[in-house]
Amino acid sequence: MCLRGRTAARTRLLLAAALALVLGAVLVSVLPENDDRRGDGVCAPHTVASWAAEDTLTAEFARYGDDAARTDDWTGGDGTHSVRLPDGRLLWLFSDTYLGHVYGPPNPVGESHAWRDPATPLVRNSAVLMRDGRLETTLPAPLFPDPAPDRWRWPVAARVEPRSPGSAERVVRVVLWVRTTGQSPWIYGVPTATEVATLSLPDLRLESVVEVLDQRNVPDPSRRVLFGTTLVEEDGWTYVFGGDDGRAVSRGASHAYVARVVEGGLADPAAWEYWNGSAWQTRARPRPVLGDGHRTGVGSAFSVVRDGGRYVLFTMAADAEGLTTVASYWSCSPAGPWHGPAQEFTPALPQGGTAAYNPQTHPELSDDGRLVLSYDVNLLEPSGAAVLLSRNVSLYRPRFVTLRLGSGG
Repeated sequence: MCLRGRTAARTRLLLAAALALVLGAVLVSVLPENDDRRGDGVCAPHTVASWAAEDTLTAEFARYGDDAARTDDWTGGDGTHSVRLPDGRLLWLFSDTYLGHVYGPPNPVGESHAWRDPATPLVRNSAVLMRDGRLETTLPAPLFPDPAPDRWRWPVAARVEPRSPGSAERVVRVVLWVRTTGQSPWIYGVPTATEVATLSLPDLRLESVVEVLDQRNVPDPSRRVLFGTTLVEEDGWTYVFGGDDGRAVSRGASHAYVARVVEGGLADPAAWEYWNGSAWQTRARPRPVLGDGHRTGVGSAFSVVRDGGRYVLFTMAADAEGLTTVASYWSCSPAGPWHGPAQEFTPALPQGGTAAYNPQTHPELSDDGRLVLSYDVNLLEPSGAAVLLSRNVSLYRPRFVTLRLGSGG
């Protein structure tokens, strides 16, 4: 080989080495977000060690729902989310909600159930305030008005954060799902967009609603992603989890996705970054972090909690038990890899013909190693559900369990 050839070869080697260093630096900056290893070693499994019914909270919602002192307060709903306010109150957010008046038993067909007039209309969302463990008042409903005819807003996760990054003023940010009236299989609405609402403190006045991610240009509704089913805060970031509606058109499971937003930036669409499978990017091309569409995946609503540096996800099971059984997954990073399904449990259902859904954690009610989780209850058969749910008002209300997390496979 001539000198010129050796020089060229050396140059190529130097360039290759430099490129390797650059790629190594990129990988170092990316992989910790999607790796099972942390500074103290390999991340260990983390899942449900035990669980028990939480009767006190379940009874409190039954008491408040049955209270007939007012005719414009909450008597039943689903989509149960909560957020602790700076003054200590707890704000509960619900999706489809019955207000109206509740009558004591027997109901019009002679059953021993409290009941409401079956003509009582639904409102698409509501909010109830709790103080010191006691529900006190329902805010004027709906709290979030419909954005257009045949469209509505369902509130999902919420948090108190600075009005903008670094601001001393705090507000409540509520993530909203926008859905549009559709035909089967979209009987619960076609996924349309993710929005973020801002509520003032302490009066909880609705200040604004901002669209974060419009999904109307995605032609297949089952592939549209709505974010906000759960939020997790860590190191100045809010991790926002979401899912598609794949389960609506198949017997499999939906996919889970994750975005992140710097603290104080939830209402700024430009501040959102989406996990694309290898890195965070501001362009909305998220890739799933969990779900193969069959054995693994999530329901339309799920919850994630951070515990001891690890993350645990709760969702309805992906198989035929998905109407009765809560499954869990675990990870050392919001972006995964997620492991499971791990420990499953079957919470109590009030009677035959009902289903459980939307398991949601409530860290603000959790202490001493206990984690409070709610689940919603509805009828398996949607046809005629409004009449049956009004004939027994206890059905369409959240139930609660307490969990203890620990090591497990």
